[in-house]
Amino acid sequence: MEKIQLGTNGPLVSKIGLGCMRMSSVWGGPTNDETESVATIQQALDSGINFLNTGDFYGAGHNELLVGKAIKGRRDDAFISVKFGAIFDNGHMLGLDIRPVAIRNFINYSLVRLGIDTIDLYQPCRLDNSVPIEDVIGTVADLIKEGKVRYLGVSEITPAQLRKANSVYPVSALEIGYSLADRQIENELLPTAKELGIGVVAFANTAEGLLTGDMKAPLPAGSYQAHFPRFQGEKLVKNLEKVEVLKKMAKDKGFTPTQLAIAWVNAQGDHIMPLVSMSRRSRLPENLQAMEIVFTPAELEILNSTFAPGAILGGTYLQR
Repeated sequence: MEKIQLGTNGPLVSKIGLGCMRMSSVWGGPTNDETESVATIQQALDSGINFLNTGDFYGAGHNELLVGKAIKGRRDDAFISVKFGAIFDNGHMLGLDIRPVAIRNFINYSLVRLGIDTIDLYQPCRLDNSVPIEDVIGTVADLIKEGKVRYLGVSEITPAQLRKANSVYPVSALEIGYSLADRQIENELLPTAKELGIGVVAFANTAEGLLTGDMKAPLPAGSYQAHFPRFQGEKLVKNLEKVEVLKKMAKDKGFTPTQLAIAWVNAQGDHIMPLVSMSRRSRLPENLQAMEIVFTPAELEILNSTFAPGAILGGTYLQR
């Protein structure tokens, strides 16, 4: 398994990460098959994927319990990344709580649910103006000194916030949405992370299904993607026309559009990790194979021009 270093002096972890969110009921939907989810995590570890990404609010703690069950007896095989700070109620996000006293409360619950003594990478899921950055990052830095955390991460923040956080304590990893369809971070955030020597953990490689080649317009009633402009009406129709280019290239190369979407993210740099969500073992071979795909310069030119920054109508699905 190829490795990536998170941060200038950070750990070496697998170049592809396993996102565990979809194994739990996050948005109010049904929880996936726990037995299959645990088996997926364990088979991922067997395959050399050691980066496991979860959040204390995924399924109101269910996801951490699941990860804890999967890594029991093989703690040294896993690198555990945990996000904190989001407050949910029945699948609806109410806001953030990133007060120092809340962070200290959150981590103790996470350690118990995971069944471990130390979290490898701990990160606020987002930063806002409710608490000074110095207080949030300073609290995690204190937890590192106390041995409850090994490395500091951050998620979904601005370049200015990233610089400020890194000035308080060295940031090892930035978790952010990144795909052919979501390239707005290339202007400033990605260069800032690279300048500061911070690894990038890139989630949503298929832009919530847009790049899988399976999406059709209009979306089914009740689809959560329908809340975002890019998946609505004529915007979705136009966006799917661009996806046809990806589908054709995938067919010509003998892969799936999803594999090419992951491979494109992987090709963006040695400091960038595709974080791929899986809840079934059957997905593992396909996603691991995606990490071996090589593009010709001509193929990259086609993809980069078709999916140039701003080419996808309706903005990013991450906009709030």
